[in-house]
Amino acid sequence: MSENLYISVSASKSEKYETILPQIEALISGEPDLYANLANISAALKEAFGFFWVGFYLVKGDQLVLGPFQGPIACTRINPGKGVCGTAWVEKKTQLVPDVEVFPGHIACSAASKSEVVVPVFKGGEVVMVLDVDSDQLDDFDSVDQEYLEKLMGMLESTF
Repeated sequence: MSENLYISVSASKSEKYETILPQIEALISGEPDLYANLANISAALKEAFGFFWVGFYLVKGDQLVLGPFQGPIACTRINPGKGVCGTAWVEKKTQLVPDVEVFPGHIACSAASKSEVVVPVFKGGEVVMVLDVDSDQLDDFDSVDQEYLEKLMGMLESTF
């Protein structure tokens, strides 16, 4: 089966999210395999927005472990409270970072990453993974990204 995304290149950021979220929901609904869904979500976000890096880190024991992603190679394991991802995990809230160089303890998987948003995913009130999105531009993420990425992760929570 062929899957395609329909995204207007001239749409605003909000309009792109409004267009892509239902498409992602249709893509993952009915698919029981978590890794397949995470891979497709990563690919859809990268394709729609051209982000530098999009992927997931899953809680495994006492670390976040790299899951499906799109972009350059990445850090494999992250400890609690370390970097933006580890902070989102421990604080159980989205981290919106306009300049990663000034984030305390930032983990530089790639020197090209300039800004980042990390959204935790919950199951039973506990963080089970985080969505990590990086840009090679400073201050590339805002409250619009946070709002829609949190909505998207809410949809993902209902699939497992």
